[in-house]
Amino acid sequence: MADLLDYVRSFKDLRVLVLGDAMLDTYLEGSAQRLCSEGPVPVVQRSGSQSSPGGAGNTAANLRAMGADVHFPFIRGNDQPGQTMESLLHRCGISCSHRVIDTTAPTIHKLRILANGQYVVRFDEGERDQWSVESQRVMLDAVDNLYGSVDLVVISDYGYGTVSDALVQRLGRARSTRPKPLFVDSKDIRRCRSIGATVMTPNHLEAFTAVERRAPDHERIADETVEMIGRRMLALVDAEAVAITRAADGVTVVERTGQIAHIPAGPVVDPHDVGAGDSFLAALALSVAVGAPVRSGARIAIEAARLAVRQSGTAVVSQQELLQQTSLSDRHRQPRLEELIPVLDRERALGKTIVFTNGVFDILHAGHVEFLRAAKALGDILVVGVNSDASVRRLKGRNRPINAEHHRAALLAALETVDHVIVFDEDEPSDIIRTLRPHVHAKGGDYEGRLLPEAQAVEDIGGRVYIVPLSGTISTTAVIERILSLGTEPATPREPAEMRA
Repeated sequence: MADLLDYVRSFKDLRVLVLGDAMLDTYLEGSAQRLCSEGPVPVVQRSGSQSSPGGAGNTAANLRAMGADVHFPFIRGNDQPGQTMESLLHRCGISCSHRVIDTTAPTIHKLRILANGQYVVRFDEGERDQWSVESQRVMLDAVDNLYGSVDLVVISDYGYGTVSDALVQRLGRARSTRPKPLFVDSKDIRRCRSIGATVMTPNHLEAFTAVERRAPDHERIADETVEMIGRRMLALVDAEAVAITRAADGVTVVERTGQIAHIPAGPVVDPHDVGAGDSFLAALALSVAVGAPVRSGARIAIEAARLAVRQSGTAVVSQQELLQQTSLSDRHRQPRLEELIPVLDRERALGKTIVFTNGVFDILHAGHVEFLRAAKALGDILVVGVNSDASVRRLKGRNRPINAEHHRAALLAALETVDHVIVFDEDEPSDIIRTLRPHVHAKGGDYEGRLLPEAQAVEDIGGRVYIVPLSGTISTTAVIERILSLGTEPATPREPAEMRA
């Protein structure tokens, strides 16, 4: 089974059709120092503003940032917010060739005013079901034109009418003849109940309300209750699974096969929740579309949501950020030796060349990155062995390593050139080389002319040693020495501003 990083790496160039309500999110920020003399309200001194695609536009922006090729037909008004939103989508790399301008209604616009980082008020423009019949008809044509050219479909329905009953029916007919993965996040779960979704992603309040036809008595719902709601949802809707998002409590995945998984979210300091659901939906859809089990996809999606809630405003998560976050969260799931052996045996049977290298990689720097890129070029699969903390202390002294083994392994695993990372406890890698049997053992140019302790092991398995020339003279030891020296250097006095000019 592929690991989580393999799935995230596979997002690139998946073609996605996004259907839903495009909005403009605007934030006016400032500070409030006094109350208005005209009434008991704060006077906010404006300090800045920012705008982002919101609603389904934010889902599309997240999909694009994660590497997908996004097709997003949407409806907007003939107004400045609509022009701004379209420009921002273009800037994200999303084609707007299938957008519809409706002269009968305004662009959906959410204007938030913040004072000292706290929300003061939100102004909303746009009504439910406001789009004209003609605009909705053009959306149906867009579905017909785009469906055949994409790999998966994502519905991000905020209930403003873009995802009409007619559109749901049209999409359902298209999928009946050409099935494709479909992911649905809808404020009106029952609208999409018969569409045959791969996964539906309601939050716990939406799921409870859809099943019970009333709001829950409490904001937080116990695990057992969420499980029951999930099972009842699958009896209500045509879907392979539901992933019920639960804010700080993570996500509960209930599959039609009967499998249930609770995936915790983990703590986040000072979270901001605008757009986190869109990031979750985007990551889940891409993960499952490239072959991840729903539970694994939900683990990746939780990491995307955790990244999103750390950002202020409407959040977008990039593929590289998600790779780094997933590798750090998955540090306890670095493959064990017995897990990696059959994986490499399969690659070897396919005729692929396996390259192995090893090192401490304590403070990852540009020299490491260049070396690993050169090592990967020697074959097809690059396995990096990382010295355990205990072996580093034996080799380099009690003050090393600077970074723990799971952090070092996680950073390496996030690099695109690295396929597998394995931690080993010996001082040199002879045993692990004999076990993994790589075709090539790559070492840095600083070993040229020196006898490698593991040379006999490489010879025993019929492999070859390749010395990779080093580019530059940077080393981890030099970096550490430089950091230590900075702590002892006297501070340089700053010149007055008029002298610097």
